[in-house]
Amino acid sequence: MKLSARNILPGNVTEITKGEAIANVVMDCDGQRIVSSITVEAATELGLEVGSDVSAVVKASDVMIAVA
Repeated sequence: MKLSARNILPGNVTEITKGEAIANVVMDCDGQRIVSSITVEAATELGLEVGSDVSAVVKASDVMIAVA
């Protein structure tokens, strides 16, 4: 996968809190806690669960999650 974003932080999921529409995904990226708010649908499609290896992709003020 190629991305234009240059701020890519590898990490793993430590917590997922799902609401009706939004899931807050907490990641540990080399000791830094990063939280991303994504749709519950996206979290499900990505197969996210605690312990998943992910990357926090930071572009402007948004944080996206990428799964290899």
